[in-house]
Amino acid sequence: MYRILLGLTLIINFISCKPMTAQKLNGSYRLVGVHDLASAFEFTPDGKFQYFYIYGVADRNATGTYTIEGDTIKLHSDKEAGKDFPIESQSKKGKGYSIQVKAPNPYLLSNVTCLYFVGEEQRVAESNKDGLIHLEEDHVDKIYLRHEIFPDVACEIKNEKNDNNYFIVSLSPTLQQVSFKGIDLFRKGDTLTCLPNYFLPFENIKFVKE
Repeated sequence: MYRILLGLTLIINFISCKPMTAQKLNGSYRLVGVHDLASAFEFTPDGKFQYFYIYGVADRNATGTYTIEGDTIKLHSDKEAGKDFPIESQSKKGKGYSIQVKAPNPYLLSNVTCLYFVGEEQRVAESNKDGLIHLEEDHVDKIYLRHEIFPDVACEIKNEKNDNNYFIVSLSPTLQQVSFKGIDLFRKGDTLTCLPNYFLPFENIKFVKE
C-alpha cells in the first residue's frame, strides 16, 4: 500500500511540475463593424503575426510576434515605436521653435500634429502645406510629433535638456507600419477585442476568426 501511495505521489508531482504548453493562435481574424475599413490579423502557431489595414488613403501593415497571458494577447511588432520622425539636424536659430518636416510626397507634409509642453500644460500645433511648424513660445519643455494619416506613438523631438529650437526631421520608411505599443488584444472564443486607441479610435472593436 505504501508503495502504491508513493507511486501516486511521484506521478502527481511530475504532472504538477511539468510546464504547460503555451497557448497559441492560428488563422485569420478580420475586423467587423467598421464601415469602409478593411483590417485583419493572421496568426501562426509558432508565435508570429501579420497585420494589414486599408482605410481611405492609408494602407498599413505590421509583422512581429505575440505572447498570450491568460485571455490577453500581447503584440510585439517588428517596428520600434517613437521613431517615425528621425532628426536630420538641430540647432539654435531665430525666435520661438520651428520644426521643418521633409517628405518625398508633398501630401504628407500637411498632416503632422505637434504636441508640445510648457511645464505640465500640453498644447497642439499643426504643420502647414510645406511641412513647417512654428511655435511662438519663448520656452517649450517637450516637443512630440505624430502623423495623422499614419498615427502611432508620438515621436519625441525635444526634451527638457535640449536647448535647440530649430529642427529638421524626415519621415521614416517605417511610417506605414504599426508598432502596437500599448495595444493589447483580449480573447473570448473566436473573437478578439481591444480598447479604443491612437491607431483604432473606435468603440466595440472586434476581430472575428474566419
